Amino acid sequence: MLIHSTLWGKLEHKKNIKAFNNLFWSKMKILNLKIVSCNVLWRELCYYASLSPNRFEFKYLPFGLHNDPKQLRVEVQRAIDDTPDTVDAILLGYGLCSKGTEGLCARKTRLVITRGHDCITCFMGSRTRYKEYFDAHPGTYWYTPGWIENHLSPGKDRYEKIFEEYKKKYGEENAQYLMEMEQDWFNKYSTAAYADLEVGDADYYKTYTRQCAEWLGWQYDELKGDAALLKRFVNGDWNSDEFLVVEPNHHIEATNDDDIMRSVQNN
Repeated sequence: MLIHSTLWGKLEHKKNIKAFNNLFWSKMKILNLKIVSCNVLWRELCYYASLSPNRFEFKYLPFGLHNDPKQLRVEVQRAIDDTPDTVDAILLGYGLCSKGTEGLCARKTRLVITRGHDCITCFMGSRTRYKEYFDAHPGTYWYTPGWIENHLSPGKDRYEKIFEEYKKKYGEENAQYLMEMEQDWFNKYSTAAYADLEVGDADYYKTYTRQCAEWLGWQYDELKGDAALLKRFVNGDWNSDEFLVVEPNHHIEATNDDDIMRSVQNN
């Protein structure tokens, strides 16, 4: 009798939770959202969007546009402008990104962007946590699934591939010299850090990052990611401390302070 009562109680508890969830989501407006993002975040954004009640369309842009901020601005603005009026908001999967997102303009649809300098903020869960780690470990190079998949991160694979390219173009002696110059910028780094949101083949990504660190003579660090920021991003929970909402006829402007960016009305 006791066992039966316990099981019945558990079933009733599950039913109550399900009823609460159904009621909660029924009271919320289902949003039609368009995500315009660097391809470096495609795994994480697709995964957490799949758990959200909102509806999505996706536009992923090539990795590396942050190296050319003007081109990043052009490509993202084009994707913004190519958005139907049926979309409630356009989510930008970027940070300030070398000021590449500064000047982006909301036309008829509001924009939403995380207040961060780059995408690592989304893995750390907040810009405060990111800054605290950066201040304590200034020589950190970040590894994430998207960074590993979309470009050759510092490590043995990168060195060998670039060396072979140089050797074919310039000969072995010149290639050696060019690789010495290539490796110079690595000297300002001392740590390879993997931010783990447990999306994708995490064991492979961690092993790869650790191998890169060993080859470079860097320390290896592994941080447990925090998906709370990404979840709020796709769920439409846009508080002003973590997100900038840019209403139509406004654009993004860098603030050069802890807020990182603000919305300014167009002239």
